[in-house]
Amino acid sequence: MDNYIPFLRPFFANNQKKVLQVRQEQLDTVNLLINKRHSILKNPNLELNVAPFSYIDSLLDLKVDDCDSVPTDPELVTLCFELINGGTNTTSTAIEWAMARIIDNSNIQDKLYKDIVSVVRDRPVDDPGLEKMPYLQAFVKELLRKHPPTYFSMTHAAVEAAKLGGYDIPPDANLELFLPTIIEDERLWSKPLEFNPERFISGGDTVDITGSAGIRMILFGAGRRICPGLAMGTTHISLMVARMGQAFEWRLHLTEPNREWTVVMKHDNIEG
Repeated sequence: MDNYIPFLRPFFANNQKKVLQVRQEQLDTVNLLINKRHSILKNPNLELNVAPFSYIDSLLDLKVDDCDSVPTDPELVTLCFELINGGTNTTSTAIEWAMARIIDNSNIQDKLYKDIVSVVRDRPVDDPGLEKMPYLQAFVKELLRKHPPTYFSMTHAAVEAAKLGGYDIPPDANLELFLPTIIEDERLWSKPLEFNPERFISGGDTVDITGSAGIRMILFGAGRRICPGLAMGTTHISLMVARMGQAFEWRLHLTEPNREWTVVMKHDNIEG
């Protein structure tokens, strides 16, 4: 805040020191990883069993149009933490909503469990198995529809004058889409306020979350500025929900009704 209102800066002196300390820790930690990756790229035989490509590789090759300079080390660290911060809170929040929906509806929990064990039986759920679980995939889509990672799309700029919904949009205006207006539109969804994974089962509503085939669910943006963590985020959510749904029976704590969201976990003694 003191960056926008300078006269408040003295009131944030202690916070400023803490922020600078955390920033230095970020630089010290991530710079080691960046330098190590840089060394591996120069000498691939330096270490065995390393990833053939990583996010850092794309940053090291990053070039800005009409600019001869490359990102500095602090800028590379900032870009790394933008990816980490952008994917951590949104994914964990989605998983919390998923478990709340499972606890609130035992029928959904039963269908998820049957879908999971029909594929992996008593083995732990792995990434390849997720694609063979249609109800789980439908559940995650409905979860993201009802509880999107963010309620506003990324800011876009109008490249030319346009008219939208009766409003005149001037060129160079910043535009943000309020996603719930699309998600809750009865012209696009049948009973949009209901949480119903079956809408995405074969024969029901079809959807493309990348936005390339329509804008019914552009939860991660669309086009060139689509969220780069789309695949990683949806995979993490699916995997976490599947593993927790496989290993535990989730229900409200019935002996203490005043604690509305206390959870009891019942282990199924799954090996692995």
